[in-house]
Amino acid sequence: MQCTDACVFPYPGGDSSLRRMALLARELGFDSLVAAGSAGGEAYGVEIVGMKVPGGSKEGEGQPPHCGTGREGRTITVARAGDYNANRALLRSGKVKVLRGIQCTPRNSFDHILSRIAAEKCIAVDIDMSSLTSGGGPLRQRALQRYADIVRLHWRFEFPVTLSSGACSILGMRSPRDMESLGRLFGLEEDEAERALRTVSQFLSPGRPVEVVG
Repeated sequence: MQCTDACVFPYPGGDSSLRRMALLARELGFDSLVAAGSAGGEAYGVEIVGMKVPGGSKEGEGQPPHCGTGREGRTITVARAGDYNANRALLRSGKVKVLRGIQCTPRNSFDHILSRIAAEKCIAVDIDMSSLTSGGGPLRQRALQRYADIVRLHWRFEFPVTLSSGACSILGMRSPRDMESLGRLFGLEEDEAERALRTVSQFLSPGRPVEVVG
């Protein structure tokens, strides 16, 4: 199974180097990871998929870290979710492949209409596990509720889903098995989690760059 952590934030946006994150990703069982600000490449046998996040909200998202290979690789463009109108515009544009940060938006920001558009245009909604592993109290409960809503819409409309650790440090990275276990907290079954871990590689399988705005 081709497993991808759909979003990490290496130095300078985070505390760990991209090469160190790639090494741990291999040890955890990932074949690839999407790194914010990276131009893509490879390190320790793990493919680094570059993420383009214009105007990103996390420090360092727009600053490409060195991949350690000296060559550019494949990239994906990821968009930060916003209110309903912003999400509708992003989805209808067809210029993004992953919508991140849905857990930080109101419940009415992504409904059955936008779910249908996402399915038609094959745009994924990312489920960021850091909201569950790092957040606490009301923030964690809100994320669980939002993810449960997304899973129900996913079942009905069959738009793609990605899973990410959202890690800013190697300490925040999680294995595929950990992500599958966390997914059960909001209704994502094991086979669905396995498919979600393959979504990025399926987007990139034609071998051409894919954009994701974040």
